[in-house]
Amino acid sequence: MAIAFDEDAQELLDAKNFAVVSTLLPRGGPQTSVVWVKRDGDTVLFTTTSHRQKARNIARDARVSLTVMDNGNPYRSLEIRGTAELIPDPDKRLSWELSHKYLGVDPPGESPGELRFIVRVVPDRVIAFSA
Repeated sequence: MAIAFDEDAQELLDAKNFAVVSTLLPRGGPQTSVVWVKRDGDTVLFTTTSHRQKARNIARDARVSLTVMDNGNPYRSLEIRGTAELIPDPDKRLSWELSHKYLGVDPPGESPGELRFIVRVVPDRVIAFSA
């Protein structure tokens, strides 16, 4: 069952904070990537392309962990454990939204035929840390 983000978690996710997503490699080891994120209600969105390892990992095993750190206070963070789904994004809309959120500009062009996904993470557990 998905859980709701409290006000503090919403604030961290809505700001220009980077996140680290961890997925599982075929042999069970972790694979991590820094990503830009967007909160969509009580889910978290990020984007990737079909040729990235994280996309292949999620397609095989949807379990993920996402850690968001406060850029202004590294002793404040949020860990989100949950399941991810890959949603085709042929218009690359999320890339555009995230580029504007984090940089204020349009994203660079991509290779023709690049298959881009929205990754939607539904949280099963949310752990906040603050010191």
